[in-house]
Amino acid sequence: MIALDAIEAARERIAGTAVRTPLVRLNVDAPAEIWLKLENLQPIGSFKIRGAANAVRTADPAQLEAGLVTASAGNMAQGVAWMARELGVPATIVVPEHAPQTKLDAAERLGGRVMRVPYADWWRAIEESRAEGVEGVFIHPVEDERVMEGNGTVALEILEDLPDPDTVLVPFGGGGLVTGIASALSALRPETRVYAVEPETGAALNAALAAGAPTEIDYRPSFVDGSGSRSVLPGMWPRVREVIAGAFTASIEETAAAVRLLAERTRIVAEGAGGLAVAAALAGRAGEGRIVCVVSGGNIDASTLAPILVGETP
Repeated sequence: MIALDAIEAARERIAGTAVRTPLVRLNVDAPAEIWLKLENLQPIGSFKIRGAANAVRTADPAQLEAGLVTASAGNMAQGVAWMARELGVPATIVVPEHAPQTKLDAAERLGGRVMRVPYADWWRAIEESRAEGVEGVFIHPVEDERVMEGNGTVALEILEDLPDPDTVLVPFGGGGLVTGIASALSALRPETRVYAVEPETGAALNAALAAGAPTEIDYRPSFVDGSGSRSVLPGMWPRVREVIAGAFTASIEETAAAVRLLAERTRIVAEGAGGLAVAAALAGRAGEGRIVCVVSGGNIDASTLAPILVGETP
């Protein structure tokens, strides 16, 4: 569990870089009262700016001179590139072959150098916290405690705007976001249940919870590129299991429908992972009561969003 005082300190540290995002009501017929925490409105279109800023600002300045490195499907790439630009140092981003071009273009606009590699090589960089042949401070997108501390600041803002949520639904990619959020809620409002949500095409956490340990699954890439994986990282498994009440899945069709609904009802653009929590809430999987859905990001290719808006599933 991430300490509350560390999360509170992170909030002060990242102020001025990460913005305080709004919490708005989703007016829709649903089993629950649904609220949206709009992290897609961050400067990079994703919550990842929170963890990236906290990790970089607590690192040794001397080591940072060699530059920053991360492995990311796109959103942490932008967070690290943003911070590298702030410091005036190079940023190298290792990305999987299926990473969306919108996210890669954004990282390059910020000055990042993108290295596209096969999924297996990218996953190895995630597991080993390093990129072969690349110098610089590696900012792990998930396992770095400083990243999780930054992510936990989302929960502080939620409780300020809605002091008594029954449930918080968080998209699950590697577990850094849900661990940070659930740690803060556990300290401040333990009555609130926190559930992770994955696409059913990459539900590694759901499989691990069923088996009692991380297990490799048949991961299939989809437009929900910011969530889902072939296995829960061993280092994250005990952290996540300790702080969540459980996990749900959403189908690709349900997630596309949620992305479309957000655009139609709230004029909000969400990427696939950003629609997962809303999809689960609309399906009734989290039950009734006040449910906060974390809309984790809005970086979606126009070529992917367009068919969704006309009722198709990419």
